[in-house]
Amino acid sequence: MAKLGPAKTQEHREPESLSDRAIDNLRYIRETMERSASFTAVPGYGGILMGVTAVVAAYIANAQVYLVDALGVWLVEAALAFAIGLLAMWQKSKIAGQSLISTPARKFAFGFAPPLVAGVVIVLGLWKFGHYYEMAPICMLSYGAAVTCGGAYSVRVVPVMGWLFMAIGAVAFLLPSSYSNLMMALSFGGLHIIFGAIIARNYGG
Repeated sequence: MAKLGPAKTQEHREPESLSDRAIDNLRYIRETMERSASFTAVPGYGGILMGVTAVVAAYIANAQVYLVDALGVWLVEAALAFAIGLLAMWQKSKIAGQSLISTPARKFAFGFAPPLVAGVVIVLGLWKFGHYYEMAPICMLSYGAAVTCGGAYSVRVVPVMGWLFMAIGAVAFLLPSSYSNLMMALSFGGLHIIFGAIIARNYGG
């Protein structure tokens, strides 16, 4: 009877070991899939709305007599676009069942934030030293870099949009400053509308 004791104990331990191993394997598979997944909550309809407000802002800013007033218009537009984008992203992630604190979402945020923060700091520096005419190209370039870096963890069209932002920003440096509002309308307005429509149609809104 004494010899049967260890065998019985081993028989009881084996299912527990297999169960733990299965749970570990499932956890590993889930984490691997989560790491490799794309962040699909980039808002399409929200992007369209951001583009429309940018076109309106460009029209209003272009009608201003003083440059400072035009910059104020774009500052209001930036705050409005940020609110629209954040709300639309939250709504789309809720509908799609994708958390904004998931691994793909965090990767998108960590890629998007540094170029954007750098752009904000540069723009503030330009404001301080009175280099107002360089602000528009810097805004397009830094936002494009942010979209490109964050978009590496999203659907393919997102980084494409980022590169186009950067291209328009580079062209804006070569043009007279009087074209700034037009270039802002083409980038923050036109690109957001076009790519927002593509994302809305092909990636769930």
